[in-house]
Amino acid sequence: MNPTLFVLAAGMGSRYGGLKQLDGLGPNGETIMDYSIYDAVNAGFGKLVFVIRKSFEEDFKEKIVKKYEKKIPVELVFQELDNLPEGFNVPEGRVKPWGTNHAVMMGKDVIHEPFAVINADDFYGRESFKVLADYLKGLAGKENKYCMVGYRVGNTLSESGTVARGVCETDKNGNLTGVVERTQVMRVDGEVKYRDENDAWVAIGDNTPVSMNMWGFTPDYFQHSDDYFVRFLKENAHNLKAEFFIPLLVNYLTVNGIATVKVLDTSSKWFGVTYAEDRPEVVAKLQKLADDGIYPSPIW
Repeated sequence: MNPTLFVLAAGMGSRYGGLKQLDGLGPNGETIMDYSIYDAVNAGFGKLVFVIRKSFEEDFKEKIVKKYEKKIPVELVFQELDNLPEGFNVPEGRVKPWGTNHAVMMGKDVIHEPFAVINADDFYGRESFKVLADYLKGLAGKENKYCMVGYRVGNTLSESGTVARGVCETDKNGNLTGVVERTQVMRVDGEVKYRDENDAWVAIGDNTPVSMNMWGFTPDYFQHSDDYFVRFLKENAHNLKAEFFIPLLVNYLTVNGIATVKVLDTSSKWFGVTYAEDRPEVVAKLQKLADDGIYPSPIW
C-alpha cells in the first residue's frame, strides 16, 4: 500500500500578506507545492489530500487541483473554526485557526493508510520525500509507530525575521524523546537562538534537529488527535491565540510511552517563504534548481 501525502494549505498567510500557497515562485510560475508533489509522486506516494479553507475552494481547484488530478488521486478536506467536538463552540472573538494538528484531524474520513504531513509553502527537498515514503511503506498495518524528517535548525532560518520551529531531542536509537514548539527562532550575533517563555534568548547548536512539519503517521493518529483535542479545548478555549500544534500531541504521546517517532536523517535543505521579503531568495533558488537540471522546467 502506497502512503498518502497530506498537504496543509489552510494557513492564513498573515505574515506573508496573502495566500502564499498559490504564489508562483518557479521559473514558469510553479508554486512550492508543485515541487513537493513532483518529488512525492516520484518517491512513491499514491494519493494527495489537501486541507484548505472552504472560502478559497474554487480558486484552489482551478489553480492547483487541476494540475495534479490526472497524475495522482486528489481529495480536498476543509478546516474551519467550527470543526469542534460535540459540546464545544467557537469562543467569542476567536479568529485564529486552531492549529496544525486540528488541520490534520480533518483528514480522518479520507485517509486510511500511512500518511505524511507537510506544509504547502515549504520546500523540503527530493531526498526527504524518498526517505519518508520508504519508511511509511513499512508501517502498513502498524500502530503508534510514527516518524519525522529532522532538519538542522541552522539550515532552516529566515533572514527576514523569526520563525517557528519544533526543537527536538532524540535517544540513542534515533527516536524522538521530546519536541517543543518555539515560535521565535532566529540567528542572533552568529548564534541560533529562540525566545523562551520568560522572553530570554536561549542559544542552541546549528545542528540541533528541528521539525519542519514533515511527519509520518499511521491512521490511529487521528483517534489520538480527537481525544487530546478535547483536553486541549478544556484547558485553552479561553485563550484566543492558543493553537493545537502537531508537536504538542507528538510530545504527549512520546513522553508518555504511547507512541515512538523515528527521526529520519536527510541531507536536504529546507527553504520557504515566511515573510514577503523571503520571496526573491526563494525565486532565485528555484531558478537555480531548474538551471542545474535538477527539476524539469516547467515542472509539469
